[in-house]
Amino acid sequence: MSISVNPLKFAANALEPFISEKTIGFHYGKHLQNYVNTANTLIKDTPLDSLSLIELVKKAEGAVFNNAAQAYNHQFYFDGLSPQKVEIPAALAEKINSDFGSFENFRNEFITKATGNFGSGWTWLVVDAKSGKLAVKNTSNAGNPITEGDRILLTIDVWEHAYYLDYQNLRKGYVEKFFDYVDWNFVNSNLNS
Repeated sequence: MSISVNPLKFAANALEPFISEKTIGFHYGKHLQNYVNTANTLIKDTPLDSLSLIELVKKAEGAVFNNAAQAYNHQFYFDGLSPQKVEIPAALAEKINSDFGSFENFRNEFITKATGNFGSGWTWLVVDAKSGKLAVKNTSNAGNPITEGDRILLTIDVWEHAYYLDYQNLRKGYVEKFFDYVDWNFVNSNLNS
């Protein structure tokens, strides 16, 4: 079973000024496609070829994991974005308020962790496998919290290729603006799945 790139659910320029069409072209059109192509090449004619993308993330190691996880992480990231403002569903807002004290506390923790995530990686909103509560977690490189048993709800890509054309070294500006483009219905569906 080969993996493929999910189509974007919005036009390449629909996230401007948050993310430019040029960045989408490189990030979605080239980086993500390269991870998919490389993963497919690595698993071809191996026992891993029968696994789904999420199974590869959970079971693979080394270069297969890196490319499969990056393909999965990127698709999850793009699926979590919306060019239109999406209101937070009541049940999700209640869970955020319960576990973080307020939406503002959650937002501040997410921004702080994403801005401070050293080097290349991802910042995630998850349901923690141990506590059952929402938590913000950082991973490095291709890391994904599902390998630790967490349920992922939302992610932001903090590799420089995600924002450097538009924000240069101002990662915090990119992370702050991210909140205006989150598809909270996507997050809520992940909470309830």
